[in-house]
Amino acid sequence: MRPVLKLSRLVCLPLALVLLAAACGSSGSTKNGASGTGTTVAPKDVPTGGTLVLAADQEGDCTDWMGSCGGSSWFFWSIGNLTMPKAYSVQKAGDGWVAKPTTLLTGEAEVTATPKQVVTYHINPQAKWSDGTPITSTDFKFTWEQVAKGNDIYDRTGYEKVESVDDSKPDTAVVTFSDTFADWKTTLFGGNYGVYPAHLMKDHSEIANGYNWSGGPWKLDHWTKGTEWVLVPNPAYWGEKPKLDKVIFKLITDSSAEFQALKAGEVLGGYPQPQVDVIDQISAGGLTDTKAQYSPETGNAEALWMNAGKAPFDDINFRTAIAYAIDRDAIVERLFGKLGVHKALQTVTAPVLAPFASTNAFARYTKNPAKVNEFMTKAGWAKGPDGIWAKNGQPATFEIKTTTGNKRRELTEQVLQQDLKDAGFTVTLNNQKSSDLFGDQLPKGDFQVALYSNVLTSFYPSNCNLLCSKNIPTADNKFSGDNWTRTNVPELDTDYGNVEKNLNQTEAQAANKKGDDALADNVSILPLDPLPNILLTSSKIVGSVADNPIEGPFWQMTGWGLAK
Repeated sequence: MRPVLKLSRLVCLPLALVLLAAACGSSGSTKNGASGTGTTVAPKDVPTGGTLVLAADQEGDCTDWMGSCGGSSWFFWSIGNLTMPKAYSVQKAGDGWVAKPTTLLTGEAEVTATPKQVVTYHINPQAKWSDGTPITSTDFKFTWEQVAKGNDIYDRTGYEKVESVDDSKPDTAVVTFSDTFADWKTTLFGGNYGVYPAHLMKDHSEIANGYNWSGGPWKLDHWTKGTEWVLVPNPAYWGEKPKLDKVIFKLITDSSAEFQALKAGEVLGGYPQPQVDVIDQISAGGLTDTKAQYSPETGNAEALWMNAGKAPFDDINFRTAIAYAIDRDAIVERLFGKLGVHKALQTVTAPVLAPFASTNAFARYTKNPAKVNEFMTKAGWAKGPDGIWAKNGQPATFEIKTTTGNKRRELTEQVLQQDLKDAGFTVTLNNQKSSDLFGDQLPKGDFQVALYSNVLTSFYPSNCNLLCSKNIPTADNKFSGDNWTRTNVPELDTDYGNVEKNLNQTEAQAANKKGDDALADNVSILPLDPLPNILLTSSKIVGSVADNPIEGPFWQMTGWGLAK
């Protein structure tokens, strides 16, 4: 998982949400990732040629997907996912999603569990880089070495469990693990990294400002920071070739300006963050010939993340009191009620991974002044004449941080601030640039409470990465762990750790549910809303246009075309 910075890169109730056909003029709506937001035509009838211009509401700091600067999901979805070869990808299968081998492989990898876990990848002999060089096992080995042993790595999950990669046969990569790792399919040599060309690179940081090679169907033509980035087809790609001549992602960070660009036909699609004004404009209509798609199988969840390593949030009673002070349903209703979402999330596990989730783990936490009083008293606090809790002469004052310029989060903060004031807490707001918040302050523990979202980047729960004590960032590990809340609960280490290691999916699902329940008891995280994905596309776009809860909205862009 990555934080939203990736809508950040990094939860579970099926949501009965339908965008009404009237919501976007003549538009229709689809659910559950069904294809067809574009005009439905057979793949063979999708026109070739033309330039497609899409709105991009987020730009990453770099294209070094491994590095700490490469944490924008939106940026990766629109560049990395289309240019980096992957061993496995998440694909639609009936009413659900499954991890399947891509055309990089000849088929499913071979797996043995004892005496050590070994995964053997057989590389497609047709697979090659854009310069014509074959993709080989040495590229797999190079990628592993960079992630596991390199400097400034955003997330080493899974790669640090690899003991060796045998590249003695160019068409076969044999990966031996030092410890069992269940989520090897969509994390290793895929996920938000992919596979890197060993013959073109010495270090991952070399590609921070763009790269002119590709192992996917598209190639990055150029990136003009602050303005646009452009993709063109990779002529050396061995799989399905793109039908479009060029795709321009035009940076439009203001949602109102994005809607105006859609109305004027300056852009033909967008994937806006679910801001309040976006939802208001969709509900009001006005986007004629534009279709909207929402999938309830989202990999996103907005939550309050409390720093359990810093007073007063190092006291479980204080954290519990905060959870009982907030009307989470009221927040969700205000943000997403117009789209039919009315209830808060009650789990930390992404909706697309519902079989793993304890869906009512946090249901006990409703606004309850009596419970606030009970737990604050247990923590040794008493209300003063001003109605504010105090202890040892110090008032119950704390700070919430989130990203600047996000109106949805600012509205959420306002509601939180009022709820907490009513309950006897003084809350200040101190919002930060996303690069500062996610790149420095959260890893170093420079916060009390943070409001942000995680985007699931792997088709498997990654809760141990976020919540196991081994992943707490420290000066000794150069603040590389993702357990920013400093959660240190033995039950979570056991339960979520079991999910990370157990190759038996039924047992892993049961362990994850136990972990969800234990986290609710500890309440270092308080889930708020499901952060729905909204995909807007002009009827001029034809072909199979559908969102992917893991790989974003552009995963099938090779099959897109423009109506003549």
